Amino acid sequence: MPAEREEEGREIDVSVVVPTYNVEVYLEEALESARKNNRIALEILVVDDGSVDGTREIAERVAMRDSRVKVVSKQNGGYGQAVNLGFSRARGRYVAILEPDDYPASHMYDDLFELAARFDFPDVVKSSYWRLVQGEDGTVRRWHNDYYRAIRPKSQPFTLRDEPWLIRYHPSIWSALYRRAFLEARGIRFKEVPGAGWVDNPFMVETLAQASSIVYTDEPYYHYREDLPGSSSVTLSWETQFERWMDMMDVLDRLGVDDPQIRQALYVVGFRYVEKALAAYPDDERVREGAVRIFARMDPTLIASLDSVSPSLRELAFHLREEEPPEIDRLAYTRSLVEAGLHSLSINGVGFTAGYLSKYARALRDRLAISKGSEDAG
Repeated sequence: MPAEREEEGREIDVSVVVPTYNVEVYLEEALESARKNNRIALEILVVDDGSVDGTREIAERVAMRDSRVKVVSKQNGGYGQAVNLGFSRARGRYVAILEPDDYPASHMYDDLFELAARFDFPDVVKSSYWRLVQGEDGTVRRWHNDYYRAIRPKSQPFTLRDEPWLIRYHPSIWSALYRRAFLEARGIRFKEVPGAGWVDNPFMVETLAQASSIVYTDEPYYHYREDLPGSSSVTLSWETQFERWMDMMDVLDRLGVDDPQIRQALYVVGFRYVEKALAAYPDDERVREGAVRIFARMDPTLIASLDSVSPSLRELAFHLREEEPPEIDRLAYTRSLVEAGLHSLSINGVGFTAGYLSKYARALRDRLAISKGSEDAG
């Protein structure tokens, strides 16, 4: 079956939305990888968000070779606006998001759609992914993501209540298919802000919290390039990170999701953002004020029992809430660290785990500094 087959007049199985802005270095690899899907009816919607380099020309050149590729041009309005436009043009039973500086495995969308068909077309089909990390020597290494072999639903399909930790990890919204009718029925769209703005975070919570059926596979298809210069993961301000966490909590509140494990999963994310911001800006009173607002939205009982967060950070949360910290089980935290280290060792080996432990040691020093700063301020 030729990859370039004409899909006009056919029912489309998967629409892949590719929001692009000045990505001429990577775009062709992303599109050529997506084009290799040839068992399903596919369309690839490249939404050019006002690029000023050769991005649009590359996309149009690929579209000339493959009628499944469509190019939509618009004025620059940000990642969320570009994806929303792609969703509005999509004809597929499912939609997917492909970020143009990443690339999918050759038959990612074929496989995920066929997995969906085996389970009577669930709302969300979620997969694992590869992390591509460039070392100091320029070598790119491929590692499993943190939730590989950690998400183990007892049955499929399942809901977020069955696997609440799905929302504590990287949002990885691109390692999934979303049933288009589900998104439309629930009115799920991206928040529209300038730039990238981490709008993938509230979208992740919206989709996973509202899905009545999720199917998961540990097969890693998507190749995600981490920490590229200029990417939002590198340049995003702490204010935006805090704002997106508030957005995610707003979603849970609006939907009436009160499951304690789901909320704790999101608390882990909030603690991570606060820890990073306080370590980077220890003397910035605005950061502390932002942390106060985040901790004020957390249930103190759930904070106390959150074993995967360091005792010093949990105690800081209580201090900033102007509450006396309860007795915290430090041994349980140690056990969670050991489990995390063993998991990392089992999926990525010694080299990666050594780096993880080094990173943890640096984080521990930051935590101690944060804790001491809190005591001195008190």
